Amino acid sequence: METSDLEKHYHDTNAKTLALWEKRDGIGAVREPFYATQKLALATGFQPEMTASLDMLFRELRALTRHDSLVDLQPPSGFHFTFVPITLPLYDENAPLPAKTHQLIDAWTPFAGLGITVRELRLVALPNQLLLAGIPDTLALRQRQAFCERLLTTDWQEALRLRHGNTLLPAPFWHTTLLRYQADCLPESLRAFFRERRMQRYGEVCGELKLNVVNYNWTLCRAVTSSMLTC
Repeated sequence: METSDLEKHYHDTNAKTLALWEKRDGIGAVREPFYATQKLALATGFQPEMTASLDMLFRELRALTRHDSLVDLQPPSGFHFTFVPITLPLYDENAPLPAKTHQLIDAWTPFAGLGITVRELRLVALPNQLLLAGIPDTLALRQRQAFCERLLTTDWQEALRLRHGNTLLPAPFWHTTLLRYQADCLPESLRAFFRERRMQRYGEVCGELKLNVVNYNWTLCRAVTSSMLTC
């Protein structure tokens, strides 16, 4: 997907979600947490500094949702943008990574430390989630595609496909998940929050890409090194 396609993709996603909300007044069925919260996954991405406008966005969401037990709001300490998620949450904390991680480290080496900027940040709504998504430059798109193609030549190809499920590879969004709601749909308070801010832009974020082992919201994030592997 080209950068010019992302604007339309975000717009169409929001329109689809708004249409679904129109048909469903309530939150629907309560569901289980999205991820195995006690397990860790392998993922690439970066952790940018929090700008003033984003800090305010986080504060507004915290104030709005502080009494709702179904809200899973990303903590500011876990603020991140994913480049390529590689595995589902599979690993126990402090357990060694499989020996084949050497292949992953080798595949990642050309991309390690690359600077990424994601611009024109805006809210994107899924039925039960709020994302913060933006537009990368064309080179970043090419780099992400190239990394996925390298992984598909290694023993990590199955894990990569399982992580992406039915979505495109690489996934089209350049985003972080701000909020997950443990039901079919967001409540009206959060729908209104999105509708009021859907045209707002939140500037840009930048950072250096790293290969990490992370929990689902990146509040636990450690750079992968050879010392973490099974002998």
